[in-house]
Amino acid sequence: MQSTRSRRKVAPAAADGGDSGDKLEQLLLSSAICNGEDLGPFVRKVFASGRPETLLHHLRHFARSKESEIEEVCKSHYQDFILAVDDLRSLLSDVDSLKSSLSDSNSRLQSVGGPLLSSLDSFVEAQNVSKNVNSALQSVILCIKLTELCLRANLHLSNGSFYMALKCLDSIENEFQDKTPSSTLKRMLERKIPEVRSHIERKISKEFGDWLVDIRVVSRNLGQLAIGQASAARQREEDLRIKQRQAEEQSRLSLRGCVYALEEDDDDGGLGGDENDGYSNGNNGLFGFDLTPLYRAYHIHQTLGLEERFKQYYFENRKLQLTSDFQVSSMTPFLESHQTFFAQIAGFFIIEDRILRTGGGLVSKMEVENLWETAVSKMCSVLEDQFSRMQTANHLLLIKDYVSLLGVTLRRYGYPVDALLNVLSKHRDKYHELLLSDCRKQIAEALAADKFEQMLMKKEYEYSMNVLSFQLQASDIVPAFPYVAPFSSTVPDCCRIVRSFIEDSVSFMSFGGQLDFYDVVKKYLDRLLGEVLDGALLKLISSSVHGVSQAMQVAANMAVLERACDFFFRHAAQLSGIPLRMVERGRKQFPLSKARDAAEDMLSGMLKRKVDGFMTLIENVNWMTDEASQGGNEYVNEVIIYLETLVSTAQQILPPQVLKRVLQDVLSHISEKIVGALFGDSVKRFNVNAIMGIDVDIRLLESFADNLSPVFSEGDTNQLKNALAESRQLVNLLLSNHPENFLNPVIREKSYNALDYRKVVTISEKLRDSSDRLFGTFGSRGAKQNPKKKSLDALIKRLKDVS
Repeated sequence: MQSTRSRRKVAPAAADGGDSGDKLEQLLLSSAICNGEDLGPFVRKVFASGRPETLLHHLRHFARSKESEIEEVCKSHYQDFILAVDDLRSLLSDVDSLKSSLSDSNSRLQSVGGPLLSSLDSFVEAQNVSKNVNSALQSVILCIKLTELCLRANLHLSNGSFYMALKCLDSIENEFQDKTPSSTLKRMLERKIPEVRSHIERKISKEFGDWLVDIRVVSRNLGQLAIGQASAARQREEDLRIKQRQAEEQSRLSLRGCVYALEEDDDDGGLGGDENDGYSNGNNGLFGFDLTPLYRAYHIHQTLGLEERFKQYYFENRKLQLTSDFQVSSMTPFLESHQTFFAQIAGFFIIEDRILRTGGGLVSKMEVENLWETAVSKMCSVLEDQFSRMQTANHLLLIKDYVSLLGVTLRRYGYPVDALLNVLSKHRDKYHELLLSDCRKQIAEALAADKFEQMLMKKEYEYSMNVLSFQLQASDIVPAFPYVAPFSSTVPDCCRIVRSFIEDSVSFMSFGGQLDFYDVVKKYLDRLLGEVLDGALLKLISSSVHGVSQAMQVAANMAVLERACDFFFRHAAQLSGIPLRMVERGRKQFPLSKARDAAEDMLSGMLKRKVDGFMTLIENVNWMTDEASQGGNEYVNEVIIYLETLVSTAQQILPPQVLKRVLQDVLSHISEKIVGALFGDSVKRFNVNAIMGIDVDIRLLESFADNLSPVFSEGDTNQLKNALAESRQLVNLLLSNHPENFLNPVIREKSYNALDYRKVVTISEKLRDSSDRLFGTFGSRGAKQNPKKKSLDALIKRLKDVS
């Protein structure tokens, strides 16, 4: 081994001879050589100066100065060198022996390791083959699983199980696509998976599109079914109210307390229940309401990551469908198409409510509310337009009923319908005006068809239909058939018209959000009776009644209509849900009083004219007779015969009160005619015997009134007799022995309150008689005066002064 030693930098030795310049150069050259510096500058300098020998000299001098140092160094390292050489020689011997040993070992190792290496090479080769086989098997298994998933996905696609197909595709992408060893399969998957997803999206979109088309028909049928169920429920409620009213009426009329248990059928769950309500997310055979295609499409789009896009697409399409549902055909009358129009909208929002509750966020509550606000606005606009065009009350009622059913149906699903009900309320007055106009025409036709004959009923159902149904019966006992009613056919005809008006009015006012509407119904009922029916009857009386029999029939009809009016108001109250006691408490005068008074006045007028014909016989009375008539004068006998005949006929038709009023008017007229005859110019004078005959006449008339006691009450009979008060008081005064009592206010108010003192003066002056009666001296100037003549003259004078 050689030890490496660092070079030492030796300072150049100073030269013994030469000048100082040479010494300096020699010193610099030695220093440069010792320091390993470049000697080029020295060489160029000496050649430039032309003195190369100096440089050689200096170099030789430097070499001689170093030989001694070399020698010293060699001497110091010689011994070590010798030792190192000896070591090397010894090491060489050991190396030779080691080489020999290694050669022997190598030979032995090769002889032993050769077979092992051959076996190892076979093992390594087999191991590599095994690894390759295992890798191939794993690749084959992976490909088999991938192929099975692909086959399963294809099977799901062919069966229409798109969600399962998408799940297979997700599994392929997540578990196999990146691990697939086959580049061919990988490229196939990269190309086919998007194509399959696009195919599924197209197929499910087509199914959803078909569902959108089908759901419009389903919506219409569903709306009609829901509104039909609301109508059936309303009818059941109405039937229950009718039963309740009947029970209350029976309980009110019964002498004993009765307990009535009204059973109401259980209402169907309807279409709005949460369970078993006819709605299902799947197919429903009863309603045809299948949301499966919608939810299937929604689920598939969620799986595809297109949830928001599908929501927007669904909402826009449904909004377009709703907009198209708003279109009202100008080719079909709205009366014929309104049910389809409203049913379509009702079905639309019933479906949307179901989707809102079960769709998993497919639509939001705000979106449905916005659609409903749009629909309500449009329906209100359509109703306003259509109502403004309609001129038939029944058409308004039909549409109003259907709209109210629509409101009841959709209110069950939480939709506000007040705006629709407000539109119906706004047209309340127009409807009733049209209804009044229709009733005016119907009443005019019914009155025009009246033959003024009593109505004949041969069967009990006719009696029930024409009498009992309007509570026109005077007794609860059913009469024997055939039955001749006291009224003509115009009464039940008019009653049917009025009852129909009440029911139509209540029907329009009902289910419109207003609970207490009896006052409105009553207001229009008052108009119907007080304006329409009363006016039509007045026109009939003034233009079409000819003869006493017709006038009597009309008066009888008015009496029956008076009972019918009570029924009308009770019927209106019952239909409006108002207690009958409130109706009876607020009852006013008879609304047909003008027609009733006109009918009775006409009948009385005709009877008066008939009586006037008999009263003309009063001219045949002998006013200066010598003997008083004991059997009554001719005129009064004729009048009584006519009145008795009249009563026998009239009491079969006219109610007692009407007959009483008519007879009272006729008797009052007879009394006026008697007084008028005495007061008139045709009678110049009369005697007491003639007045006594008139007294007999009045007594016969009073006896006629008394004979009517089986027909009238005692009070009514007295009122009939009081109708003769003027003639009776005049006769009493003329036959009185104390005529001066007439001047006594108390006696005059009590006994002569019906007399006019002017008529008393005129009539008393006509009395000519020589008897001892006080009035016998009235007007007898030449005869000897009775002792009481002075008081009589004073009475006449006082009466003349007053006149």
